[in-house]
Amino acid sequence: MSLQLSVLDQTPIRRGSNAVESLQESIQLARLADHLGYTRYWLSEHHNSATLAMAAPEILIARLAGETNYIRFGSGGIMLPNHSAFKVAENFRLLEALYPNRIDLGIGRAPGGDRISAKLLNPSNNFDPQEYIQQIKDLQAYLTDTPGEANLEGKIKAIPVIDTVPEMWMLTSSGESGYLAAHAGMALSYAQFINPVGGADAVDNYRKRFRPSQSLTAPKANLGIFAFTSESEKKAHEVQAVMDYRLLSFEKGQYNEMPTYEIAKSYNYSPGEWQRVLFNRGRMAIGTPDVVKEKITALTREFDVDEVVIATFAESAEDRFRSYELFSEVFELAERQTRQYA
Repeated sequence: MSLQLSVLDQTPIRRGSNAVESLQESIQLARLADHLGYTRYWLSEHHNSATLAMAAPEILIARLAGETNYIRFGSGGIMLPNHSAFKVAENFRLLEALYPNRIDLGIGRAPGGDRISAKLLNPSNNFDPQEYIQQIKDLQAYLTDTPGEANLEGKIKAIPVIDTVPEMWMLTSSGESGYLAAHAGMALSYAQFINPVGGADAVDNYRKRFRPSQSLTAPKANLGIFAFTSESEKKAHEVQAVMDYRLLSFEKGQYNEMPTYEIAKSYNYSPGEWQRVLFNRGRMAIGTPDVVKEKITALTREFDVDEVVIATFAESAEDRFRSYELFSEVFELAERQTRQYA
């Protein structure tokens, strides 16, 4: 099968850089991904973080879609409990009206940060799974103009009222949300970059339980992974070391550290920490092009999917861009003739 590649941009801020530079890098990366033939470009929602620049994907989606011609843009994802389902529907209907058939609405239920920030975003959020399920139902009703309790049997409209619907995706790192996606008739994206265990089974169970919806008649799935490639084995090794250190730091609750290779290589791992490092390597594919191609191809066969969403961290913008270029070459994406920007 022909493999599609997509981008997950978590808008990382490097040591010595800042959020303004990170967002300008996203504009450049979106233009590049559009030209290289990537399928979609997703932006994540995070809060109260010094190392990530993105709290409002819907705002940056509007800018990036206007900078490009073909690639789809979406949220990877909107953390739905942080928001009013009605307002999310209006935001993404507006985006869909501006860029018809190029908008994805990916949702998740994690806070995207700490619970205090989540409570400030939505003071009525009780972190109740049943409320999340109701939000999904309400969101679908608003986006499809389906009469229901949330929209007073169709009397309340999420504007602008349009003929098309954003493609709806549910993000998951467990089987539970896969069941929700199947029941709601939504596409499913499995976050291998969060949990490297059980993903293939989660996607398989989703397919078996899928119920068609107004916007999706058959199951649709992809997987997301941290990935980096370089012609230089040394550079790939350095990125691997930084990612090993970074993910372990996250597990310790150290979210605001901006590690470099010099910091990572000098750290002395305990035996228990090294076991976590080895486990976390299942969340990523890092190496020279032939190495990452083999690993990603094996994952697509295991999951039986034809699309991989790649999140890339690197110590420079140039290395990050080059990695996405190499992925497009390795998997033979078709470059597009796009307009040039000053």
